[in-house]
Amino acid sequence: QVLVVESGGGLVQPGGSLRLSCVVSGITFRLYAMNWYRQAPGKQREMVARIRSAGITNYADSVKGRFTISRDNTKNTMYLQMNNLQPGDTAVYFCNADESVARTWGWGQGTQVTVSS
Repeated sequence: QVLVVESGGGLVQPGGSLRLSCVVSGITFRLYAMNWYRQAPGKQREMVARIRSAGITNYADSVKGRFTISRDNTKNTMYLQMNNLQPGDTAVYFCNADESVARTWGWGQGTQVTVSS
């Protein structure tokens, strides 16, 4: 059974920073490309950052230059460093593999990020 657990969210003022963590158990983590997704109220879930098993990264244009994705395969853990947060970044953040794999794994609870003054 695959278990995905996100943590690290919270309330932060515009311009602030947060670091999200994601621990995945039940799979050989290092073999999978992993993604951070987010879903804002009333909007569809969107992918914001992706990291391949070899460490190559991709970002949505909306977060490029502000967010950094990383992973530690020895700890089955992925991170998202979020800097210069803006109100538009408010959402529940989820981590998972690519969508086709995520359908099999299931989704975690996510972690709420709220950016507000």
